[in-house]
Formats: sequence, C-alpha cells, structure tokens
Amino acid sequence: MSVAEQPEAGARRHSRQRSAVLALLDELDGFRSAQDLHALLRARGDAVGLATVYRALQALVDDGLLDVLRGQDGQAAYRRCSPSHHHHLVCRSCGRTEEVADPPVERWAARIAAEHGFVDVQHDVEVFGTCGACAQR
Repeated sequence: MSVAEQPEAGARRHSRQRSAVLALLDELDGFRSAQDLHALLRARGDAVGLATVYRALQALVDDGLLDVLRGQDGQAAYRRCSPSHHHHLVCRSCGRTEEVADPPVERWAARIAAEHGFVDVQHDVEVFGTCGACAQR
C-alpha cells in the first residue's frame, strides 16, 4: 500500500462488511435490529457473522452515519439518518419513525444544563406514540 493509499491516523478503515451493512440500511425504511440486518445480509448470500454486524453498526454510529434507538424493550435498532441533530417520533405499533427537529427542545436542554452548571451537553429525545394509520385500525 502506498503512502497515499494509507488511511489517516485515527481514520477508520472501510471494511467490506461495514460497506454491506451501510448499503443495506440505505435500502431500508425504519429502524432495524442487528439481528434483522444480519438475517437480511445472510439471505443475500453475504457471509458475515452477527458479532461483525454489531461491530460494523457501532463503528457507523461512532462515525455519525447511523442513529441508534433503544426501544421500550431495551433492544437497539439502527437506521441511516440525516447528519444534522434531530429527534424521533416512533410508533409503538408499526415502528414508523419520523425525524423531527425542535428548537424549543434544544433551548430547554441548554437552559437546564446551564442552571445545573453542566457544559458540553448532548441529548437524545425519542417520543413514542401511535401513528395516525395505526390509531385508525
């Protein structure tokens, strides 16, 4: 490998498995568990282990390419999301998810942090409910 081809120090190498997981998530709507993604990859003939899928997902989350959502059962689910900060509305029935930006939530988080002397604050807001389509059924 030439010097020009070597990754920068601290840069993450793009693996075939990570690329496969990302490509699959680009095709899917909604959040999916690591187990679901593993099964879909295997069904496509991609010989990848579940532990490798978990590592790829964590690397993609760390790189800011995926959002991770913990359901009410505590299970993590993943989705390709926009790179800007946002929150989610999640239907408890069908799993439909909507990305929402909410400046008042951002202002509230900053105010609460300042009141308690916190700095460099991060937050995640997930709102669970029933979407209109499920409510009509």
